[in-house]
Amino acid sequence: METLLPASHGGGHRCQPSRNCGFGESHVSKTTRVDQSAVIYSDESLINAPITLTNCDREPIHIPGSVQPYGFLLCLDPDTKRVVHASENTQALIGLSAQELIGTGLEQLLSPATLAELAPLWPTLTEAAKLLGIRLEQVEGQPFYKLILHRYDQLLWLEFEPVEETGASVLDLPSLNVALGQMLGATSVLEFCQHAVEQIRDITGFDRVVMYRFAEDASGEVVAEAKREDLEPFLGLHYPATDIPQQARAMYLKNWLRFIPDVAYVPARLHPVMHPTAPRPPDMTHAVLRSVSPIHLEYLRNMGVAATMTISIIQDGVLWGMITCHHLTPRLVSYELRELCLFIGKTFSALLRSKQQHDDYAYQLHIRETQARLFELIGRHENFMEGLYARKPTVQDVIACGGAAICFEGQIITLGATPSQPQIQELLEWLGQNLPQEDVFYTDSYARHNPAGVSIRGAASGLLAISLSQKPGDYIIWFRPEQIQTVTWAGKTQKAEVMQDGQLHLSPRQSFEAWSQTVDNTSAPWRPIEIEAAQEIRLHLSDVRLKIFNELQARAASLSRLNSELERSNDELDSFAYVASHDLKEPLRGIHNYSIFLLEDYAAQLDAEGVNKLQTLVRLSQRMEALIESLLQLSRVGRQELTLVETNVQEVVEDVLDMLQPRFEQTGTTVSIASQLPTIRCDQVRIREVFNNLLTNAMRYSDASHRTVQVGLAPAETRGPRGTGTPEDFYVFYVRDNGIGIDPKHHENIFKIFKRLHTQEKYGGGTGAGLAIAKKMVEKHHGEIWVESVLGQGATFYFSLSKHL
Repeated sequence: METLLPASHGGGHRCQPSRNCGFGESHVSKTTRVDQSAVIYSDESLINAPITLTNCDREPIHIPGSVQPYGFLLCLDPDTKRVVHASENTQALIGLSAQELIGTGLEQLLSPATLAELAPLWPTLTEAAKLLGIRLEQVEGQPFYKLILHRYDQLLWLEFEPVEETGASVLDLPSLNVALGQMLGATSVLEFCQHAVEQIRDITGFDRVVMYRFAEDASGEVVAEAKREDLEPFLGLHYPATDIPQQARAMYLKNWLRFIPDVAYVPARLHPVMHPTAPRPPDMTHAVLRSVSPIHLEYLRNMGVAATMTISIIQDGVLWGMITCHHLTPRLVSYELRELCLFIGKTFSALLRSKQQHDDYAYQLHIRETQARLFELIGRHENFMEGLYARKPTVQDVIACGGAAICFEGQIITLGATPSQPQIQELLEWLGQNLPQEDVFYTDSYARHNPAGVSIRGAASGLLAISLSQKPGDYIIWFRPEQIQTVTWAGKTQKAEVMQDGQLHLSPRQSFEAWSQTVDNTSAPWRPIEIEAAQEIRLHLSDVRLKIFNELQARAASLSRLNSELERSNDELDSFAYVASHDLKEPLRGIHNYSIFLLEDYAAQLDAEGVNKLQTLVRLSQRMEALIESLLQLSRVGRQELTLVETNVQEVVEDVLDMLQPRFEQTGTTVSIASQLPTIRCDQVRIREVFNNLLTNAMRYSDASHRTVQVGLAPAETRGPRGTGTPEDFYVFYVRDNGIGIDPKHHENIFKIFKRLHTQEKYGGGTGAGLAIAKKMVEKHHGEIWVESVLGQGATFYFSLSKHL
């Protein structure tokens, strides 16, 4: 996953920083963020070799074999408590040479009482330092020293720093209370940083103290500064990653504070240099007096710095930044003051997260509220994807961006300023080819990953994409436009070439004069809370889709069960209708016949009222017989299987027209066939009945003096209410008339059994079963029948028949 890159290091640099072993003592070629699991890579074969800019990337900075001479170092064997290493400056500081001290105990320096005080400490020592104030009673003048003890690399480390015996206590509790109060009260990260550097400068008196914050690409920026008024400001300057290379960063994670009181010091070598049990010098990772790289010292001298102190700022195991102190003349700061500064640095590290959260709170609140409203809209819409864009807030409104695109199931919906749809399609293809397994991808410079991205940088230099499914091309993408920026760097980053003794040598960069660089093809970076919000939207949509899938599964199972029950009920109903209609016909026929006999034989003996009642009985029995016949016919349609044959529909329609021709002439009806009708596979008898019913109705339900009816094959774009009609799967026929028309509110009711819109006497009677029978016949052919009509403007009946019978 592409991580956030600051605007200062996006694509399109006009000048790229070159490798330089400077501020951080050594260099490795890959400059990325360092965490506490980092390994220091070095080449121990360089232990006795000169360190130059051509090999400094492999310099073993943790085993220099020497110390800074403002104090002296003794290393003891943990078992015998005898000296196995001594720094060569002991002669100058306490009048005893390193050679004299090797193999002896501490009796040459300390009194028996002091030794007894130290005895219980030995077993408790770890990598964490312990501090004692001791007097060297056995040394001439009995000087007072601060003794810093720790255990590491199978040695006991004793570092001695001289102090003034009468020095006042440096722990100013009221001032410390004020400092912590200001830091706690800071309402932003930058204000927090400013309070920290001001407090460190007040405590130490350094000429300049800056807060140096790292970017994801390991470059840094000065974000706060406290300095002497006459000094040129560093605030806002950017430093390349090579100024504090990887090995030094890894050391800063292990040792929070590093101090150099005099950059011009001459290192005091250890005697002996090599570890008692290893073919190398002892590991000085946690040593306060550890000597630093000569390349780094030259770098500091080039900056005009004579003394320096750095305090690590560590957040979640990652080096977030450093408090860096500079002095233009040598400056010795007591161990107690350094510990107080370290306390402030660790307090800063512990509180940093809360200040970042305070900075993010307002924007985070906006994101949460907008996100909650968006999720509510998603839940309301039947099509959950419409909830992302149909109403405000849209998915674009959740995150600060120029525009967004919703790409789902082949459809691309854009919001705001975005690339064109073809350009978005190319982006989707790139995501699918290069990041097929990534759920979330974000970058502030798409062109850095794909050179073709330059063409869309105006709208989409930066993008944040979340995958919606395993299907390629299903994404939500937020876009950010190009943000042309000018970044001010603290000097050119190239190595300097200098002449020494007639030979050309590489030197750390010597110029720190500010220079500007234009950065293009880069957007504002995506913030962690924005990436988190995008991930939450992705998870919510996944939950919604899973819920919909489960609901559809349950609904499908329920529908399948209901369909089975309905099919069984329909079969039973068809059977009942068939039996009932068949059994009712015989007694009904008897009633009808006896009524006729009565009229024929006894009409003369009845008065007019009696004859009228017998005639009504005959008429009703005929009506009843027609209804039973319709019911019987409907049940036959449901019970009998189709007899499928290749059928010329043109011939079928012409046969029906021939049969109805006398009635057409009687009613003044003209029928035309719009085009040649096809040959299809169907049940010829039933399709004949459908055309017969529709043509009869078209002729019957009309008040026009000249009635016209047209039969034809419907246009390819015609679709039924259930979606049938696609030319690949269906034939669609129509029968159009200029009759009385049908009110749209009755368009569904007319296909129900025995449903009539007029009285029995109007428009030639009829049982009202014809369209219900036609509907069932069409549905047996996997099609549907429907009508398009307005009252008084004629009607067009359509029916579709499957091509796959």
